[in-house]
This record gives sequence, structure tokens and C-alpha cells, in this order.
Amino acid sequence: MALRHDNLGPGLVVFLLLCGGCVASWFLIQPTLWGTVEPGYDIERMVLYYSTLPRLATALLAGAALALSGALFQQVLRNPLADPTTLGVSAGANLALVVVSLFMPGLLGAGRDLVALLGSAAAAAIVVGFGARRGFSPYSLVLSGLVVSLWCGGLSAILTYLNQRYLASLFIWGAGSLAQQSWVIPLSLAWKIAGVAIVCALVIRPLSLLDLGESSSSSLGVKLARLRILVVGCAVTLAAFVTSAVGVIGFIGLVAPTLARLSGARRPVQMIVWSPLIGAALLFLTDSVLQLLAGGLGDFLPTGAVTAIFGSPLLLALLPWLKVRHRIQQAVVRQRQRRWSTRVPATVALAGMLVIVALSLFVGRGPGGGWTVLSGEFLHDILAIRAPKVFAALGSGAMLGVAGSILQRLTGNEMASPEVLGISAGATFGVAIALFAVAPGFAGQFAFAVTGAIMVLAVILLSSRRSNFAPDRVLLAGIALSAMVDAVVGVLSSTGDPRAVLLMRWMSGSTYLVDGTTASVEVAIGAVLIALALAARRWLDILPLGAAPSSAVGIPLACSRLALFGLAGLMTAAATLTVGPLSFVGLMGPHLAREAGLTRALPQMVGAALIGGGLMVLADLIGRTAVAPYQIPAGLVSALIGAPFLMILLSRRQ
Repeated sequence: MALRHDNLGPGLVVFLLLCGGCVASWFLIQPTLWGTVEPGYDIERMVLYYSTLPRLATALLAGAALALSGALFQQVLRNPLADPTTLGVSAGANLALVVVSLFMPGLLGAGRDLVALLGSAAAAAIVVGFGARRGFSPYSLVLSGLVVSLWCGGLSAILTYLNQRYLASLFIWGAGSLAQQSWVIPLSLAWKIAGVAIVCALVIRPLSLLDLGESSSSSLGVKLARLRILVVGCAVTLAAFVTSAVGVIGFIGLVAPTLARLSGARRPVQMIVWSPLIGAALLFLTDSVLQLLAGGLGDFLPTGAVTAIFGSPLLLALLPWLKVRHRIQQAVVRQRQRRWSTRVPATVALAGMLVIVALSLFVGRGPGGGWTVLSGEFLHDILAIRAPKVFAALGSGAMLGVAGSILQRLTGNEMASPEVLGISAGATFGVAIALFAVAPGFAGQFAFAVTGAIMVLAVILLSSRRSNFAPDRVLLAGIALSAMVDAVVGVLSSTGDPRAVLLMRWMSGSTYLVDGTTASVEVAIGAVLIALALAARRWLDILPLGAAPSSAVGIPLACSRLALFGLAGLMTAAATLTVGPLSFVGLMGPHLAREAGLTRALPQMVGAALIGGGLMVLADLIGRTAVAPYQIPAGLVSALIGAPFLMILLSRRQ
């Protein structure tokens, strides 16, 4: 049968990708094929037959499965940015495997695929549930999916760090390692993918009818609810099988359907046929080139992290094509509040913060595990150890709260925060470069963290300027950059360098190693930066009104916005050095202050600082006492609360 004209483009893409992969893989295997055969065991040929070739086969199968999963998600959800990565499905499966490996390892022997499938299904149910409440809006689906992915990925990495003696190799695998030692995994993947593919072939026709619209397809007999459940189930199953076998491979399910669409595939049947072929060839090429360039490190560098490094910029490039209805939510200007109406919540926040600080300083677990109040001859010795951690957490939480207030007022979106916008991830990237390149002290790490945070913020603003900094685009750009930075950190951490352990400890947000000097510097930096933010309260009251009113009263728009965004980046970088990149305090502090009635810039920033500082101190107290004598990092405790808090905001937002 002759190829149709509209199939020539996708076919050419598949051909070129396969040619590139074959050339790269030829350079990998040809020295072994043409080498001399020595008597006895030929180690090189055994590596070829039982490692290199199974790895290439796994790349083809995993790429096809992820691309098919992405195509199904995009078709049934009518969302060009949907894939197992952006919807959090792969991250959910990975987290389930990490938790089961740590707490119930016996279940892995009974059914590893079942564990991954349950984790994927839970993540998909959360994301699709939120999407259903918003009419499957592309924006709400992608944002909630990326938040779930960010939280699951961060929690997986932190759990791996806390149990690194047991799960050290699992961290590399979880980042998407295709390394193989036999043909067991590719053969197992082959028949599983084939079974799901048969089901997908049976639903192509009703899936094609969705292009006619929901009412038209329903009139033709399509059961929309059943079809969505079946197709989403197939997509989730494919992603779970791949994650169970090789870990999280990022963005193949987004890139392959996009290439298929750009090369001429338009109809659903074309997308479902060509996307798996392009995905298989793309991952085959990526892994072959990675092995060729990395040499002996090819088995240790996770392919999934490498694909995420290239997939995140593609997500940024595709954001202008995401058609969403957005509206800049300008801050509501209310009448001047009575003095007592702002003093009461601020006073309550101050009193609550002081109570939490006092409890954290003087209450803890004794040697027998019971609760004790600090007193007696060891009072000064224990306070000398405990006080720096408490005040460092206090200063960091206050800075994140004020930074979140600034970002929310400038972007006009109550879900903006340093963590969600990727500024914390930029600071993480700066610290990673500092540790692996020059290994400086606190001052050097702060400088690198500030540089990373401001660079990420600059990229977000540049990528969003065409949409007039629409909140939806700013948030999605920030989360895409967070995924890319996390992938880079994953590559650095997988090298086996001892400094990777320091990086993972720092990412967990532990205050365990904070001393008096570090705490003093953190509090001093926080006091100066927060004072500067409070001095800019007039800008923050007027800028949310829009460009015209701000210019009319003499505010320099470019300079003021740049200064405020830079100030938020400085505070985020300083706070991230102590509590890690995933605390979500920058989201919770401003929102709780707003709920308490603090709407003007000055009272909101004061309230956010008090609430943010109190939340971080409370998280540090819980982490220190919950499983004493062991400690849970404060950043992890606050992240466990903060990410669900963000999902609740997503569900409430109109």
C-alpha cells in the first residue's frame, strides 16, 4: 500500500531518528563485533549480548510505550501538553515503588508492576479529579499534574537520602536508568505493551469521534465517561509498566506526539500510530548518543534525567500554543481598613509565632522518649545547639513568606510562590554548581544560589512577556524550569561523587548542621531584605492596579518590577540555603495572611513573615520530635503539608 502524502512527514522523522540512533549504536558495538575472539570467556561480547543490546531494545520499547501513553492522554483530555510526566503519573509510580521498597519490600516480589500501577493510578486520579472539576481545562490539568510530579519526585529523593544505605542505587534507577543485565526486562515489557496496544487499537474509532465535539460524539453513541476511563487507564498502565521497569523517563510522551503533529499527523489514528514509532526512535537515539558520549559513565548517568533536560525547554516553547482563558487577577483595592482590623490578626500571628518559638526552644523529647521541658544544668548547653536551628528556620520562613507575597502581588495570582515559580529550583541549581565546581563556604554558596534564582526568574519573565505575564503562563514556565533543574541535579547526584550526599542532605531542608554563625548570618540577611521589602510597600500597593495607574503616579514600571523580582530572588536564595527548595512556605504564608484579612501590602507582608517563620519553626519542631531520636528535615515536613495545600487552592480557584 502506497504511503499517503500526510504520512510522509512522520515517516521521515522516524527514519532520520532511527538512522541517527543506528549510527551512534554502531560505534558502540562495532569494536566488539570486529574484535578478535579470545579463548574462554569473552567479556566484551557478553557485555554486548547481555547489556548493550538489551538496553537498546528497552529504549525502543520504553520510548514507544511512553509516546503512546502521551498520545492517548492528549487525545482523550484534549490537551497538547498532557503526558505521563506533566500529569504526575510517572512520579506517582516512582514514589509508590520507593515507599514499598522502604517499608514493605515483600510486595515487590509479589507484584512490582502492581505497585507502580497503584501509584500511577493514585496520581492520575488526583490530577484528573481536579481537571474534571474545572471542565478538563488544559491549564488546571497541567498545573496540578506538574505540582503532583514535583512533590512526588522531591519526596522520593528525600526518602532515598534518609535511607541511602538501602536505597542508594534506587535513586539512580528512579531518575530513569536504562542499564540492563539480561533480556528479562525487555521481553517482559514487550508482551505487556502489546496487550495494552491491542486494547488501544479497539478504541481508535470512538476516540476519533471526540474531534467532533462531546455533543456530536455522544449523539453517535460514544459513552464519554467510559471512554475516558478506559483510555486514561490504558495510558496510566503503559506509564506504570515503564516506570516499574526502568524508572521515570521524562517528557518522551510530550515530545513524540508533538513531533508527530508538527510533521503532519493530524487525525487520531495517525497520532496513535506514528507517536509510538517516533518515541521509540527518539529514546533509542538519545540513549545511544548518551552511551557514546559518556563512555564508562553511560551505565550510571540516568537517561530519564537527560531527556527531562531537553524536554523542559520544549515545554516552555509549547506554552504559547496552549490555548487557555486567562485573566490577570488584579488585587482588589479595598477601602482603608480600620486600625484595629489589621492589628488583631497581626497580633494573633505574632503571639502564635512567639509561642511556637518558645515551645521549639524549651520543649522536646527526653532520653526515654517522653516529653520534657528544658531546665537544669544542661539548659545552656542544649540551647546552644537548639537555638541556631530554631532562629535559622524562623528567618528562612519569614523571608519565604515575604517573597511569596511579592510574587503573588506582582503576578496577580494567589498560587505564585518561590517554590512553584521555580526560583527555589534555580537556587538549588546554583548550590549544586557551587558544590561540584568550587565547593565554597556559606558566602560562596549564597552567591551561587542568588545567581541561579535570578537566572531562572529572568528566563520565566522573558518566556512570559508575550502573554503580558499572564499568571497561567508564568506558573507553567516556572514549573517547567523546576523540572529541568531537578533533572540536572539528578544527573549530578548520579555520578557517585561524595558531594552528591551533601547536595541531597541540603535539598531535604535539614537544619541539622546549622551553627550559631550560619543562623546569625541568615537572620541578619533576612532582617535587611525584609526591611527593604517593607520599604517598597507603596509600589506593591499600586503595581497590581496595572501599568497605566502605576505610570500615572510616577512609578518606574521596569525598574520597580525588576527590583522587586530581584528582591524576591535574593530572599528565596538565602532561605533555600537553610530549609531546602521544597518547603511551600512561600505559598502558605501569604495565603493565610490574606485569609486573615491582611490585604494591603504592608500588613500582608508582616503577617506572611510571622506566619511563614512560625510554620518553619513548627516544622522543625515536628521533625525533631516526631521520631526522636531521629530527625525528619524541616523542609520535608513543610513540603508534606504545603503541596496538598496547593492542591486545595487549585480545587477552590475559579
